[in-house]
Order: sequence, then structure tokens, then C-alpha cells
Amino acid sequence: MRAGVRPWIGAGLFAWANVACADASLSARCAQAAPAARVSVATRDAGWRIDNSLSWRTLTHMKPPGIRGATVLGLTHTESRVALQLEGELLSDPDTGAECIAPRVAVDLRYLPIVIYVGREFGPQTCAYREILAHEMRHLNAYLGYLPKVEERVRTRLAERFDGRPVYGRGGEAQALLRREIDTRWMPYIKAEMAQIETLQASIDTPQEYARLSKVCRGEVQSLIGSTRPPRS
Repeated sequence: MRAGVRPWIGAGLFAWANVACADASLSARCAQAAPAARVSVATRDAGWRIDNSLSWRTLTHMKPPGIRGATVLGLTHTESRVALQLEGELLSDPDTGAECIAPRVAVDLRYLPIVIYVGREFGPQTCAYREILAHEMRHLNAYLGYLPKVEERVRTRLAERFDGRPVYGRGGEAQALLRREIDTRWMPYIKAEMAQIETLQASIDTPQEYARLSKVCRGEVQSLIGSTRPPRS
């Protein structure tokens, strides 16, 4: 069972270099600055570890609130982090008040260190431990395999919008327009992309998989937890 990714979205630094000049047309200067408008997206691998210190009862209390009546033998837990840094050069025409920004958008996507919990009732040498761990490793691999995919999608979408494309506005409005677009369009988009991993994780926790885990190791699971209820991992 996965504990679920709880996205945390942080809007990072907004920094602008202001340049006002009337000796060349604003459109020409904005065109010259356009190559500076670019997007970078990076992912970070924070690593993972196995924790065998908690009982299955404690893990059951840690399960996602939407799942009821489940006995949890193993749990994979992490949280996502998205940080966005926005910088750029603000060009303005003091005569007309028009302005443009060549934004540099840097996005950082990562999970906090992933923890794989296996109930302490299951010793590492037991068949039940191996089965539970194998199931949780499927969740781990899903998380690790998803980040490069979401990195590519986010980079492609943001690059289509910002690479080589200054943002134009009337005097005093360009910065606010860009920040508003980031906050209302692109941060929700990135958050939704990160959250899609939960659909993949849910496909691992199927009723068929729960039924299989309840019968592995010739009843070893039930004997170790003192229960005959079908467990969930």
C-alpha cells in the first residue's frame, strides 16, 4: 500500500533586472532579449530506505483516510515537492510605458526520501516479509520511474510557452501578468502532473493483489498478526 503523495508547491524567487532605454525601439530590444527566455526542469533523487520498526497496527492507522477496513502490513510513504524560480530582465520604454520580460523559469521536482515500511511482526527471514517487501518495491519503482516522465512533460509544455518568448505588458503590468500566469495556470498544471502518479499506484493495490497476499506463505501472515482477515499491503 502506498501512503499517497501529498503535493507541496512552493513558488520560489521572483527577481527582475529593470532596464529602461529609449534609444532603440522596445520591440527590437525585446527581440534581442528573446533568447534569454528559457525553461529548465530538473528532478532530484532523495533516496529511499526500509523501516521495520512499526507494527502492522501502527501502519494501519497511517493508511490514507479514504481507505477503510484495511489491515496494512506494509506501506510506502513519500511527499512531493515542487519549487519554481522565476527570474528575468524587464525592459521598458519610458516614453510609451510599454514593457516586456524575457523570463527564465527553473522548476525543481522531487520526492522527499521514500520510506518503505514493513510491519515489525514480519522478520526479514520470513516468507511473509519477502512477499510484503516485493509488493512495496512495486510502489517504490512506480515513484522512481514516474519522475523522469513528468519532468519531460513539464519541460515540453513550459518550453512551448516560454522558450524565446518575452512577455509583454503595459507600464507596470508585465511582472504581475507573468506572476499571475505562473500561479493560476502553470503551478496547478505541474501539481496535477505530479499527482497523476496516484493513479498508477492505485493500479498496484488491486483486490486481486490483496487476495493473493492474504494467501501467501501458507497462512504465515495470519499466524504472525493473529488475524484471519484478508490483509492489505
